[in-house]
Amino acid sequence: MDAINYNQATRDLIDDLKAVCAGYGLGNDGNEYKIITQSFLYKFLNDKFIYDLKTHYPELAEQENLSDYLSKMPKTKYDSMLRRLDAGCAKLQPKHLLEKLFSQQGGKDEEGNDINFAKLFDDTLNQIAIDNTAIFSVHDQSGISIRLFDEQLIQRVVASKHSDFARAIINRLANSRFDFDKIFNEGFDFFSTLFEYMIKDYNKDGGGKYAEYYTPHVIAKVMAEILIGDDEPQSVTAYDPSAGSGTLLMNIASKIGTDKCTIYSQDISQKSTSLLRLNLILNNLAHSINNITQGNTITTPAHANEKFDYIVSNPPFKLDFSDDKPTIDSLANVNKRFFAGVPNVPKKDKDKMAIYLLFIQHIMYSLSNDGRAAVVVPTGFLTAQAKIRKTIRKRLIENKWLKGVVSMPSNIFATTGTNVSVIFIDKTNTGKVVLVDASKLGKKMKDGKNQKTVLSHDDEQKIIDAFKSDEPIEDFSVVVDYTEIAEKNYSFAAGQYFDIKIEYIDITPAEFEAQLAEHKAKLAEFFTESKRLEDEINEQLGRLRYE
Repeated sequence: MDAINYNQATRDLIDDLKAVCAGYGLGNDGNEYKIITQSFLYKFLNDKFIYDLKTHYPELAEQENLSDYLSKMPKTKYDSMLRRLDAGCAKLQPKHLLEKLFSQQGGKDEEGNDINFAKLFDDTLNQIAIDNTAIFSVHDQSGISIRLFDEQLIQRVVASKHSDFARAIINRLANSRFDFDKIFNEGFDFFSTLFEYMIKDYNKDGGGKYAEYYTPHVIAKVMAEILIGDDEPQSVTAYDPSAGSGTLLMNIASKIGTDKCTIYSQDISQKSTSLLRLNLILNNLAHSINNITQGNTITTPAHANEKFDYIVSNPPFKLDFSDDKPTIDSLANVNKRFFAGVPNVPKKDKDKMAIYLLFIQHIMYSLSNDGRAAVVVPTGFLTAQAKIRKTIRKRLIENKWLKGVVSMPSNIFATTGTNVSVIFIDKTNTGKVVLVDASKLGKKMKDGKNQKTVLSHDDEQKIIDAFKSDEPIEDFSVVVDYTEIAEKNYSFAAGQYFDIKIEYIDITPAEFEAQLAEHKAKLAEFFTESKRLEDEINEQLGRLRYE
């Protein structure tokens, strides 16, 4: 089966799991995404464990019933085998393997009663989570571990027929048309599309809820390509303070190399943090899971003492942080981390507090001495004269940290009408600044009830090439220095630097006189008509007075 068929087979498995959920009343239920993602993850970890085991011990490939064979092995020998497996591989017991669960569907317990299969499934996931806490647990801001699998996942979310539901899930996993062992090395391009397909119904903006923003893959790719360029970083750190499900981090890690970077993140949403963990596991970044924190970056930054080589972020633009405003104002390092100030909470519409301004300042504070960052902002930020916005732009120019800006087309995010731009920060950029107006690129199309703009591969490349070039592109990009930006009142909008084009036409003196006479004649006609209309109006007004 080739890669295209594997892609379809994986999507079919996801669709089958969704169909099972719908059949048991969980379609569009708040817990559906947990069933889908955690069942999918269980199969992935099962297949990865077997793949790594057979890689280190080829003789195991000859065993028809691997779980039975392993269960009969002395514990000391089995434990020794586990120690040889890759560090990012889940360590499973024989009874936890998918083939073992599948074989127990109609079984009896030691007392001769029918096995409570839902409990067996839940207990299996629970024990896998416990046994692999050190590898796969993320933490909240107080240090408490967030489990790999939810406890009593099946029994808690299904109203009735727990065991029937669990059997249906196991049957789909065991009877799917493929195992992951042929595609573990497919890499980011393969797994990123599958991840997007799996979570497309579970990670939508939904009206602007914090940390649920989903960054289009095309923007993430452009950000990574520009940020890294032609460099080949080694042993670097990458951070996202509002990570969501990790689209930006996965793109930058893929560009750098998953074995050459360590990922750090924080996000206030536990759901998004769990999805990010899944993303890391799928993309061979399990070594970074312990650096993932669920919590409030602004009030309780988990990585406040770290400085990062690369930072990417698509922070929430506006949000009600009124409850946290006193805390933010009183932070000991408020003047250091939030140098430009803290935005006010609007008296009406509290949810319109410009929280992204705090994230930008936090990112600038968190960069290493030669660090780089790419941040999505509302396009209005580029020219706004309000104090905090202008102070941030001024700091970027005075410190010579701005690398460039890309203004994206409208509706590049299908779920929001806000026009967005990407600011690129580079603390080593002492040269020119590239400002790109990509607002006219892309093709409009419908995305459900919304309209979005889709950039083609050529559009992406045009933006990327503009940053690599020292030459401006007419009506698309300009190359300016820091002094010019300061003289333009610290405007980051490319359009304000475009040349004003005036077309000149060569004509003879005689042609000029003829055109001038023609214009004078037309003016005389206009004046005559104006006088006629004025007399007519005055006559009408006179009649009205007489009457």
